[in-house]
Amino acid sequence: MSEMKLVEAVKAGARASFRELIESGAEINQQDEQGWTPLNWAAARGDSEMIELLLQHGADPFKVGRDLRTPEMIALAAGHAEAVKLLRRTVAEIKGEEAGGPERKYCRAYRLGELRRFSAWTENKINGAEESDGRSGNQTQGRHALSDGAIVFLHQDYKVTRSIWPDEDVIFDQVTEQWKDYCATSIGFVAPDSLDLIVQPNGASKNAA
Repeated sequence: MSEMKLVEAVKAGARASFRELIESGAEINQQDEQGWTPLNWAAARGDSEMIELLLQHGADPFKVGRDLRTPEMIALAAGHAEAVKLLRRTVAEIKGEEAGGPERKYCRAYRLGELRRFSAWTENKINGAEESDGRSGNQTQGRHALSDGAIVFLHQDYKVTRSIWPDEDVIFDQVTEQWKDYCATSIGFVAPDSLDLIVQPNGASKNAA
């Protein structure tokens, strides 16, 4: 038996051969030349039936190939929402965690003045820059020398940065439930789950069930 027969069966979508190979004890985590396992290929195809059977027979949902992507990442990149959900549940069960939550790095641009309206807003210094509050030369605590019109970025972890990168030039990091509520109700920001970002060609969310 060729060592790669299970991989080839999954790639071809050959369900009968796939089941026979599984039942005959084929190596469940065999890897092809790019390091992909049968589960990686089933994820790429979005074949939930194959994914479920592979997982039942001990397929490793954490195994990555040369591209360093897990089966869940592969399914997500290919836009297979149901496969992502199945793999995510399995990974969560193994880790003892709840499935779900944002997976992709996500941020949205806002004018700083919109965020400064939050009642508990305080700012971190950037490169030591602060501005005077005009009262006896005192400096406004934690307030940048940035105008209300400056563009800043609100990230999926609800921190605010001057840069588009999540941990660079952090302006605000006092993340509380009140801040999250302000973001949702006052400026319309809710960090999406990675599945929310999968869309069909007509623009509808594949996760809109």
